[in-house]
Amino acid sequence: MDLITITRALAHSVNRLTFADPVAQVYNPLEYAWLPHEAYLQRFGRGTREVVLVGMNPGPFGMVQTGVPFGDVTMVREWMGLEAPVTHPAQEHPRRPIAGFACRRREVSGARLWGWARERFGAPESFFARFFVVNYCPLAFLEAGGKNRTPDKLPVAEREALYACCDRALRDMMITLAPRYVIGIGDFAAKRVAASLVEQAVTTGQILHPSPANPRANTGWAVQAEADLRAVGILI
Repeated sequence: MDLITITRALAHSVNRLTFADPVAQVYNPLEYAWLPHEAYLQRFGRGTREVVLVGMNPGPFGMVQTGVPFGDVTMVREWMGLEAPVTHPAQEHPRRPIAGFACRRREVSGARLWGWARERFGAPESFFARFFVVNYCPLAFLEAGGKNRTPDKLPVAEREALYACCDRALRDMMITLAPRYVIGIGDFAAKRVAASLVEQAVTTGQILHPSPANPRANTGWAVQAEADLRAVGILI
């Protein structure tokens, strides 16, 4: 299967899930931001890869807006050269509006991740010749007040149903991309990667998450991330 087929199946499977309080609304950018996500897969997701980096789930000013993992608007538009129409979720939280590529907020995690890729590899084609980036979970969860709720904070039954969908999609993606290394960006993603791919012949690992909520990431994230990559055998 190609990545587009796998991702469409993932979007359909997670849409069948239900989530109770404190989750008030769920955003699925694989639906309302499908066009830029599809463009990302078509332009950069063909063929095999040496390394796949796996994030947790969409950030409010990244993939939630652009459909691209860690999709800071400036980096997606100006470095990747991607831009496509984005619509709206069926129910939109007033504190988390979808502006698509008109979003003026920067996604700090995405600016750091893709900024590092631009600095070290230059053209996006050079980065994507070796690397690809996906998110483990395609959904963003919002509480009634607009606060983001991460997948690991869901009740056990909801979490297990979600993980079953995401594990299956991740395994299928790795069969298609055939990487040597699959690296979780942050602790959550690294644990899901290790659990999901236990029967696949890949080396798994972890790099520091670039979120500004992580104090370590605010002092030379790129240097620390490259050190983490070297620790599992990936040289830049």
